[in-house]
Amino acid sequence: MLEDNKIILFDGVCNLCNGAVNFVIERDKKNIFKFAALQSDIGRELTSKLNIDTSKIDSIILIDGEKHYIKSSAALHITKHLTGGYPLLYGFMIFPKFIRNAVYEYIARNRYKWFGKRESCMIATEKLKSKFL
Repeated sequence: MLEDNKIILFDGVCNLCNGAVNFVIERDKKNIFKFAALQSDIGRELTSKLNIDTSKIDSIILIDGEKHYIKSSAALHITKHLTGGYPLLYGFMIFPKFIRNAVYEYIARNRYKWFGKRESCMIATEKLKSKFL
């Protein structure tokens, strides 16, 4: 599909997730990432194709060619491609996945309570339309 791009699927109604998308866009100087809401047609198509149960994974998924990453692994793989010191965060991969994901899941479980929720998915501005599928 988009061989040269990595696709980030995110919860389109989550304010924290939308903020994270904007954060990545600002630091994606090599234009590596494309984005789609999990709730969008393309998001549902991709998760179905990869047999990802979105009732269990509902916050962030990174699709990188034939591979995909979820939860903390997705977030840390994304940091490898950002500008600035953010690639250093990939070092947290040394921690066992069950520890990383416990922290990730705690934040994900509380994201609506702490950061709020939108009525509908984010609409990309004209300037950013090319970043979204």
